[in-house]
Amino acid sequence: MFVFVCAGCGTELTTPLSQVSLPVHARQKYGNGAQLPVLMKSGTFAVDPAPWGGPWRMWDEIDPGEAEARGIYAPVYALSDSTPGASVIAPGDIRGTRLIPEKRGGACCGLDGADGPNMACEACDLPVATRVDDCSLWQAVRLSPDAVHRVPVDGIHAAPLSWAELAEKGEKTPPFEPIATWGGRLGSNHYWSWSPQWEAAAGQALAHLLVASQGQPVKVPGGLTADVFQRALDALLPAGAPKRRAVLAGPGRPSPDAGVDILLVPVHPQTGQTWTPASPTASAYLVPLPLGVWLWLVSPQPYLPVPASGRIPQDVLRDDPLPPIPNYLFRADPGTFQHTLVRLPAVRSPWLRTILENLTQGTSADLF
Repeated sequence: MFVFVCAGCGTELTTPLSQVSLPVHARQKYGNGAQLPVLMKSGTFAVDPAPWGGPWRMWDEIDPGEAEARGIYAPVYALSDSTPGASVIAPGDIRGTRLIPEKRGGACCGLDGADGPNMACEACDLPVATRVDDCSLWQAVRLSPDAVHRVPVDGIHAAPLSWAELAEKGEKTPPFEPIATWGGRLGSNHYWSWSPQWEAAAGQALAHLLVASQGQPVKVPGGLTADVFQRALDALLPAGAPKRRAVLAGPGRPSPDAGVDILLVPVHPQTGQTWTPASPTASAYLVPLPLGVWLWLVSPQPYLPVPASGRIPQDVLRDDPLPPIPNYLFRADPGTFQHTLVRLPAVRSPWLRTILENLTQGTSADLF
């Protein structure tokens, strides 16, 4: 457990927090006017290793060697020149700070952090953090790495859960959820949608699936996994008989067959480590998925069958009306897809660069 203190005066700025992995959807911008919830669970923090926010430099101002040194292998619109390593926490876990009104940024419904740190230490007035809560952005507070220090606190330091414990007790992430919106004169409203977390997870995984495909057709398992990935894979990869096969693998699952080329595996929510097969000879490409999404894919919560006429038997759970589902096909989050793909060295391949260019030019809008 840790608390974060002001680098200027030593004032405690947070409640005690334990470190977890940064969520895949941390940088997601979702929809238009959507009210997204808090990014981090209360009592946790995650370190973002990459720069975030201004100042920015356009791509044509950056030497290709510098971009590759930062782990970026294909053109992007602009790169952040801020200090990397911000600690991301839930807004409710911040203490001893005040908002800086003149640092509101260009947001329309809240704070977007565009003007830099917008929270100051109450004791010494040092800018220490950036609160983000604008529409279409996940709500979070980003503690500036050069303005705060992390201090250990006494207490019980629990070891991360084992993969077996996560497989048994891990929390599933449902694929559908209601999205709140700003409703104008009538107040807030909502619509039923694919989960933003699933769209971000699919964006990251799809980038890895394309790299793992080596430019060949890929077949994923049927059901919900196919709903999420197969349409995009079929559109972005050459047609023909599938030559590479992807399966779900992980703790508690049977060992994959020797002929499997790609494994869809979970990421540990506390350590950020990707699950790996026990066999040291396994050569399949590992495609990472957030644990909650992976758990739902391997063990989906069943929906009840079509209602029957007559009296419902005593041991059947009534579900009337049936759960709502989105009225559109699944689409991976384009921002997360691009963010992931440009950071994979394989994107230097001409066919992957073409996919990336089509995305930035909007010709793949029906898939994302």
